[in-house]
Amino acid sequence: MKTTDIIQFVRKTFQEPEAFIPLHVPHFSGNEKKYVIETIDSTFVSSVGAYVNRFEEMMQGITGAKHAIATVNGTTALHLSMIMAGVKRDELVITQALTFVATANAIAHAGAQPIFVDVDKDTMGMSPDALLDFIENNTVQRGKDVFSKKTNQRIAAILPMHTFGHPARIKKLVEIANRYNIPLVEDAAESIGSYVGDVHTGTFGLMGTFSFNGNKTVTCGGGGAIITNNDDVAKHAKYVSTTAKQPHPYLFFHDEIGYNYRMPNLNAALACAQLEQLDDFIVSKRKLAQKYIDFFEGSDIVFKKEPEGTKSNYWLNAVQLKDLDNRNTFLTELNEAGVMSRPIWTLMTKLPMYQNCEHGELSQSLWLEERIVNLPSSVIGS
Repeated sequence: MKTTDIIQFVRKTFQEPEAFIPLHVPHFSGNEKKYVIETIDSTFVSSVGAYVNRFEEMMQGITGAKHAIATVNGTTALHLSMIMAGVKRDELVITQALTFVATANAIAHAGAQPIFVDVDKDTMGMSPDALLDFIENNTVQRGKDVFSKKTNQRIAAILPMHTFGHPARIKKLVEIANRYNIPLVEDAAESIGSYVGDVHTGTFGLMGTFSFNGNKTVTCGGGGAIITNNDDVAKHAKYVSTTAKQPHPYLFFHDEIGYNYRMPNLNAALACAQLEQLDDFIVSKRKLAQKYIDFFEGSDIVFKKEPEGTKSNYWLNAVQLKDLDNRNTFLTELNEAGVMSRPIWTLMTKLPMYQNCEHGELSQSLWLEERIVNLPSSVIGS
């Protein structure tokens, strides 16, 4: 397939015959301005306010989780979830090598070190086979805990990610985590509105985390959330995210190390207006994905569809090219023509701060790294 045909198709789809077409931009067509102005008028623009509470209630309703804790961004949600999972300094967390750097950074923020395992080619998320293989061949169990044979450090958590909104094989991953008594946290940053069967991503593990950055399906500029069905985890997470301050009319007493991680009311106002439109956003994004599917059908370019048994939000549409040379030519020609496209992330094991971390065999991650490209995926208004 010629790249000129792809460029023409994207321009026609987004009704932009000449202008630059970005990868993903926010769509504001609801109560965003109204709620933000209300918040400014109330003077409650920081981390105390009605919209923060409303945001948490909306996240509970959307995901089906018992609890939701609002945070300032997705990375802080991940960091806090590591602490809530019991991750300690110099311990290990198993995650995937093909991910956005925030996943690995949150592990480092908790003072721990990542172990990287492979992904599945279809989901682009953590492979249950790779996870099980690593645990069986590279760890030893002592009592209830699992330790690395190489370093003798405890495996404190497992952190898979739902890539581009496509759910990973999360049921199998949770089954393995439970078998070895290792807490599992879902990096669901990209998967608001994505389901396995009729169960929302983020609700399978001990916790799930979401991002509401400017490029996400739902945005509030910067924002995040932790969801959980565990009462104790939820209570502690909210407490620690608000500087671990004991309730009192006027005294300041903090009984553990806390974090100033709670989402400001100003951001929450924007988030609530966006969440009100989530269903419409998902409909639009799935229609766009179907247009891509139909367009690439029968060509030498493979569109990455939602895994069987799941419903994806198609946050970023992805295609698979023949090889690295093909990918690079594709990226150059589209970007030079003003149609933004980007490659999937560089493997974490190739980054200087993580290149010496323990890892499993990564052939599928390397294969995808050389071939996957994202195409424009913004919500298209009616």
